Amino acid sequence: MEIRFIQKLKLVVFILLSQLIIGCSSPTLPPATIHPSNTVDTASYRYLIGAGDVLNIFVWRNPEVSGTFIVRPDGMITTSLVEDIPVSGKTPTELARSIEKILATYLRDPIVTVTVNNFNGPFSEQIRVIGEATEPQSINYTQNMTLLDVMIRVGGLTEFADGNDAVLVRIENGVQKQYDIYIEDLIKDGEISANVDMLPGDIIIIPEAWF
Repeated sequence: MEIRFIQKLKLVVFILLSQLIIGCSSPTLPPATIHPSNTVDTASYRYLIGAGDVLNIFVWRNPEVSGTFIVRPDGMITTSLVEDIPVSGKTPTELARSIEKILATYLRDPIVTVTVNNFNGPFSEQIRVIGEATEPQSINYTQNMTLLDVMIRVGGLTEFADGNDAVLVRIENGVQKQYDIYIEDLIKDGEISANVDMLPGDIIIIPEAWF
């Protein structure tokens, strides 16, 4: 009995010493760089291209340089004429005008049309739901999306969720703000006044209830 106690004591001391050494030697990582969305209200929303999007680029009368392209993780695409074209963070129209300028070096008066097939968008445009949602995840924003739409996408609340203590974190004019939202009233009681507009880049944090 005494031997087992000594062994446990040695294990506890070892763990404490290990944590102390790690705490003393581990450098502190810098905070993540925040890339807030440019959307300030639902009316100003414009879809921005992001990594993983599938782009159809049509160059009028030039099928050899037209085609379908997947946006790389670094936010660029490779075409037959140009290896690295930055596309992430641009609207399809902005990208079309940008490609026209690039192709003007090789073609005479190019006319370009860009359409998007597979929508992902940049991280700054996605809505993140964390905590006690049934399926916490990042969601691609759609114009006029509301809190109810988001909760349907994540499957609602878990049985342990405190939906009325949830908060919405939003970057406004470069400043992080936090708003109270009442998800339980919205979902369980049908309180439509609790349904609020969502914006790209919003973060919803749903805490666990204290029983």
